[in-house]
Amino acid sequence: MGKKVTPYHDSKLNKKKQVEQMFDNISGNYDDLNRVISFGTDVKWRKKVIALVAAQNPKAILDIATGTGDLAIQMAPIKAERIIGLDISEGMLNVGRKKIAAKNLDKRVEMIQGDSEALPFDDNSFDAITVAFGVRNFETLEKGLAEIYRVLKPGGIFIVLETSVPTKFPFKQGYKFYSGYVLPLIGKAFSKDKDAYSYLSESAASFPYGENFNNILKKTGFTNVEHQPQTFGVATIYKGSK
Repeated sequence: MGKKVTPYHDSKLNKKKQVEQMFDNISGNYDDLNRVISFGTDVKWRKKVIALVAAQNPKAILDIATGTGDLAIQMAPIKAERIIGLDISEGMLNVGRKKIAAKNLDKRVEMIQGDSEALPFDDNSFDAITVAFGVRNFETLEKGLAEIYRVLKPGGIFIVLETSVPTKFPFKQGYKFYSGYVLPLIGKAFSKDKDAYSYLSESAASFPYGENFNNILKKTGFTNVEHQPQTFGVATIYKGSK
């Protein structure tokens, strides 16, 4: 995956603990800031993920790195028996639980704290697993993907929505400027954590997107792997099966 990017360069904590601390710090305004940073296009991307999941008619859904539960909540209309959102940050989960309660979805969506690299579920537990903007935060990418493969049922679907880097002019140059200079400035203006949004842009730039990520998925054991770039390549939807 290249160099390991962490939120706090001077911290002695491992990446996993730093990510937990970072998201606890920014949980209060994370949703609003996301809308600003992506100009609202992340909503459209999530709808595409939900459509892919719904087409599977899953009985059990797991949303990893669920954050404040946006994706898990939006999947509530799917006629699944279980929808679980898992995240390492209790601060983000608390925001999500309030949103779930406000929408009276307590019986449809469950939020639990857990480690994506040591999932607290039995083998072959879920028909569909999703991760939206979370795989680049894994301490060890391959370990997290192996855990996802373990708890996914045979025939199940795995969907990833993640940032990527445009490859064509002028989108490549525009993205580099926006992510390197504008995004951190917006983050500092809205968030008490000045390092968080610098990390988010740095980690996006270092993530093995496109065919490189496809190859990692295949190496993990996933089949029928494909990817669909979104909005000039600033994000990508990946799909794989077990």
